Amino acid sequence: MSGPMHCREGCGACCIAPSITSPIPGMPHGKPAGIPCVQLDDAYRCRLFGRPERPAFCRSLRPSPEMCGRDRRQASDALAALERATKP
Repeated sequence: MSGPMHCREGCGACCIAPSITSPIPGMPHGKPAGIPCVQLDDAYRCRLFGRPERPAFCRSLRPSPEMCGRDRRQASDALAALERATKP
């Protein structure tokens, strides 16, 4: 049995594909789907990871084979589909 899945290096799909409606430092009104978060660094890592100001939505995301797929493209596609399915 394997352990929990970890974020893929250089991916950042979860910081780009979904919309975030709560404030993010540097983005007081959140962000629309498909736009990179200002807290995503050049290596596609979250600058707020593990910090209290990280939005609750972001803290709730957990890497999984269903969400992350085999590569960044599959992760982006899966998250974009989830965004469309949950759009009000």
